[in-house]
Order: sequence, then structure tokens, then C-alpha cells
Amino acid sequence: MDKIVVGIDGSPGADQALRWAIDEARQWNAELDVVIAWSYLDQHTPEFKPDYDETDVRTNVDAALARVGGADGVNIVVSPVNDLPARAILDRAVEADLVVVGSRGLGGFKGLLLGSVSHQVVSHSRTPVVIVHPEDDVR
Repeated sequence: MDKIVVGIDGSPGADQALRWAIDEARQWNAELDVVIAWSYLDQHTPEFKPDYDETDVRTNVDAALARVGGADGVNIVVSPVNDLPARAILDRAVEADLVVVGSRGLGGFKGLLLGSVSHQVVSHSRTPVVIVHPEDDVR
């Protein structure tokens, strides 16, 4: 396995997917492509920021890496993509051996087993997909 793509959005589920993907990339000595989709209307900040840009997105990726304990020994590529999340992940997945997403992101329907992005990715990816469920999920 040479390349793993992980989609993140700043949610606890995305942090768990990132942690899982880092461990997997370390085991395989694979490159880890961290994909975070963003737009001016879908910012990963507490309040709207009119000058939100790729610098803010990279800061959010750095924060996520810090929350999961870093990625020492893993070749990380950060891919901030100004697009819809599922499309951004699927586009990057074309060149990957594995795609990793959390089961639930920042979307609004918490009772669903899968979020809309993870559902779209698993439904349309031609690359194998791992969906990481929260550790405290009792399902």
C-alpha cells in the first residue's frame, strides 16, 4: 500500500479517522493525504470569517494533527480543496490505495449510522473505503 487518503472536517469522528489513518500509514510506510474540503460558506470556524482561505484550512489540519497526537514518521500531504467534501475526497481517492472517513462529521442528523459524506464516499468510491466509527458508539 503506497497511498492512503483521509477526509477530515474538524469533528471528533474525523479526528478518530485521522488517528486510524495515521496508524495504518505508519504500518505500511504509506503516504497519507489529508483532505479537508472548504468553501467560504462552509468554514471550520466558530464564526464567519470573510477572508477565510487556504491558510486557515491548513491551520485547522495542524490543529487536528495535534489533537490526535501528531504523525511522527508518516509522510503527510495536506490537500485543502475548495469543493464539496465527498467530491474532494473521491477526486483524491482515484490515486489512492485506501480511503478513510469518519462515520459522522459535522452534519446535523446525529442519529444516522452514516453521515452524508461517508455515505457518498462509500457509495461512489472505486477505492476500498474504511469507515471509522466513534469509540463510544454502542452500535
